[in-house]
Amino acid sequence: MSTPQQPQEEPESTGEIVAPPPRHWEADVLLRDGRTAHIRPIRPEDADLLVQFYSRVSDRSKYYRFFAPMPNLSPKDVYRFTHVDFVDRVALIVLVGGQMIAVGRWDKIKPAEAEVAFLVEDAHQGRGIGQLLLEHLAQTGRERGIERFVAEVLPDNHAMISTFRDAGYQVTSGYEDGVMMLEFSIDPTDTALHVMEQREHRAEAASIEKFFRPSSVAVIGASRRTESIGQVLLRNLLLADFTGRVYVVNNSSTSVSGMPAYGNVNDIPDSVDLAVVAVPAEAVQEVVLDCAAKGVHGLVVISSGFAETGEAGRQRQRKMVGLARSYGLRLVGPNALGLINTDPSVQLNASLSPIMPPRGRAGFFCQSGALGSAILERVDKRGLGLSTFVSAGNRADLSGNDLLQYWEEDESTEVVLLYLESIGNPRKFSRITRRVSRRKPIVAVRSGRTTQGVPMGHAVRRIGAPPEAVDAMFRQSGVIQVDTLDEMFDVAQLLAHQQLPRGRRVAIVGNSDALGLLATDAATAAGLVVNRSDSLGADAGGEEFEDALDAAIDDPEVDSVVAVYIPPVNVSGEDVANVLAAVGEQSDKPLVSTFLAAEGIPELLRVPDVAGNTAGRGSVPSYAAVEAAVWALARVVDYSLWLRHPGEVAADPQVEVDEAGAKRLVGEVLIEHPEGCELDETERAALLGAYGIDLWLARPVATVDEAVAAGEDLGWDVVLKATHERLRHRPDMAHVWRNIESAAAMRDAWKTLTQLIVDPQDAGFVVQRNAPPGVPVAISSLEDPLFGPVVSFGISGPMTDLLGDRAYRIPPLSPTDASDMVREVKASPLLFGYRGSEIVDVAAVEDLILRVSQLQNDLPQVRSLDLGLVLVNADGYAVLESAIRVEPVADARSDWFVRRLTSPPGDTLPG
Repeated sequence: MSTPQQPQEEPESTGEIVAPPPRHWEADVLLRDGRTAHIRPIRPEDADLLVQFYSRVSDRSKYYRFFAPMPNLSPKDVYRFTHVDFVDRVALIVLVGGQMIAVGRWDKIKPAEAEVAFLVEDAHQGRGIGQLLLEHLAQTGRERGIERFVAEVLPDNHAMISTFRDAGYQVTSGYEDGVMMLEFSIDPTDTALHVMEQREHRAEAASIEKFFRPSSVAVIGASRRTESIGQVLLRNLLLADFTGRVYVVNNSSTSVSGMPAYGNVNDIPDSVDLAVVAVPAEAVQEVVLDCAAKGVHGLVVISSGFAETGEAGRQRQRKMVGLARSYGLRLVGPNALGLINTDPSVQLNASLSPIMPPRGRAGFFCQSGALGSAILERVDKRGLGLSTFVSAGNRADLSGNDLLQYWEEDESTEVVLLYLESIGNPRKFSRITRRVSRRKPIVAVRSGRTTQGVPMGHAVRRIGAPPEAVDAMFRQSGVIQVDTLDEMFDVAQLLAHQQLPRGRRVAIVGNSDALGLLATDAATAAGLVVNRSDSLGADAGGEEFEDALDAAIDDPEVDSVVAVYIPPVNVSGEDVANVLAAVGEQSDKPLVSTFLAAEGIPELLRVPDVAGNTAGRGSVPSYAAVEAAVWALARVVDYSLWLRHPGEVAADPQVEVDEAGAKRLVGEVLIEHPEGCELDETERAALLGAYGIDLWLARPVATVDEAVAAGEDLGWDVVLKATHERLRHRPDMAHVWRNIESAAAMRDAWKTLTQLIVDPQDAGFVVQRNAPPGVPVAISSLEDPLFGPVVSFGISGPMTDLLGDRAYRIPPLSPTDASDMVREVKASPLLFGYRGSEIVDVAAVEDLILRVSQLQNDLPQVRSLDLGLVLVNADGYAVLESAIRVEPVADARSDWFVRRLTSPPGDTLPG
């Protein structure tokens, strides 16, 4: 829609492929209306697709693109547009159902500058395709050294002008010969990233909306057999009183359950929004094609026989997902239990579960079908209530990230519950949860938490980062992580019905001294502070409880109240229940209870709800054990305090960093060592120096004479130390000799150490300036191919390693993140004057953590970085030991600056 100029300063490329395009330039994408498409680099064999596409484009759109009538493309044009070198000329196309619906390109016109242009078929304009193409073209440009895009646009082409201006880049414009000249840097600014994330959010929420609010559902594979899966699905759908239209598809029957049966979804005379599929696995691919032809929005595939069965099933699953996405369809499953929406205006139970949960405020996502059934039974038993529910099975397409995007804006959902067996895109999960947690609490159970295992059937890679790093990501994102489903429901029923506490101060009110003492012990162990404890006696009734509860809630030194009631023999406790319900409804502080050892939201403690939920706000949750009540309250307190921390962005270090120089250094190293390598000391010093980190150099020495020469060069006051792994951080072995001031002292040190150390020839002796005494700390980072960057901190030494006393965070870090890391480790008192020792410069340590974090965040090629020994004292720090490994990363974090749907590893993307 703007016209590319011929390169003026460089000869036009021959069009021969100089460098094959990276694989991550090809992706499934989600359009504004929630449907999918496929984007990939253009190929010479796309000539026919291009000609067909161009024939469907209107004359007006062609004129906007070329500034002149151009009804057809000449063979020369077709050749030029389909033959690009992917270095100075790049072209991407968008496909739906095998047809090209858009094309975009950039052509380099001068160093670091390229002209961008694209054309979208008229029937598909308004679906956000232009913005998607611009995002992906900008990313390819950045990877090829392009810094600025320019475009020529006719002044009345308002849609194209808006595409550029609305992208979040700083666009400058001018006029030349009646044409608007637009220019902008393609550096991914915060504004541009925010715009991209908002578009991603709207598109993914829109795609989920169609699943939860269909006007019509087709059950494909419905059968007359009573216990068949198709019959169960149809029965559950009808018994839930679905408010839309229901159709049956069965190619061997004319009617099922008294309803007419259609041989094919295309035989249905009306439109179909959602298809629930229960046919043999080998027949699903044909169903996908039929649904695509019918214009169905999404599929819920209940059928098993896919990745959970082994490699053949995994290949079948990949083909099914690729086919569905290529035709614009989204998919839940396969091997799914299904989905539920309890909204009275929908009443959708498109699942295998006969239980239609009561209306509530919690949205629930899980993966296991068998577990999904158990979850619905427990929800029903507790009276918790759900707004929506999805059990996604193998989660080949639709994921928890998609549901989070939907639930963020869904007014019916106030609490998000996740049972995660794997995380397909941890970086995206972290980004979304950080935002959603600010608006709605997220409670998550993560199976395989210790082993990082991935269940059979989940086409995702295993996270290589340590489990503690994944836990840190959850905490950093505000996610309330629990260990079991019962703990999840314990927390959820408090979040769904009571206020958030303002702090850790608790009052305990009860009629049992024994249970009151248990509550006090549990609260203290959970990090709560018991500021008030009222024991009312075993015979206390409603009046006594009312007075005590009112006093506790009115106490300014109390943030929440735990009520314990165990009735005497032959007493119903109804009067106490009425008091609890009344106080819970009116209180601005949370109230939890152990009432008659009931679990959930007992009828007697419920408050009516005008929205039709099973229990209104102010209903008092009850727990079978007082310890469970206190534990749930403590988790909610942690979340409430997390909310008080502002959503800080990463802070710039106090000194300017040389990111460009660091990238150049890493690039030069990888040119010489394409397989990756450990950086030598000079390279480490340069890389760290680019981020304002001063590395104290160590001179390797193999003989005593070399050690003496090194001491003289460094001006004495040096140390001689062994650096072999078996000797480092070993307090039981003498491997360091300090305060060496002369050649004679060096010779004595050499003689003593070589006698003490077994195999001194392998000790790896170095000579280094003597650093002032201080507390040894270690700061490390790594790049996990799936998880992304991770930073850790701990006190240096063998005990830290053995006890795992390290703090982890996910870059980018804020000053608060760095401060929390320093104070989180159990050995942190050593930095704050433990037993009268010197208080170190903690601010300098936090600044060093931020610098390492920024380095790791900027350079995914840094596979690992270890500052193994940093001495910290009151005057600052000295970095004495370091190790850095760099490796090429072809598609590192390729989803950061472009919207793309996650593809399982090894997928063959559809063309």
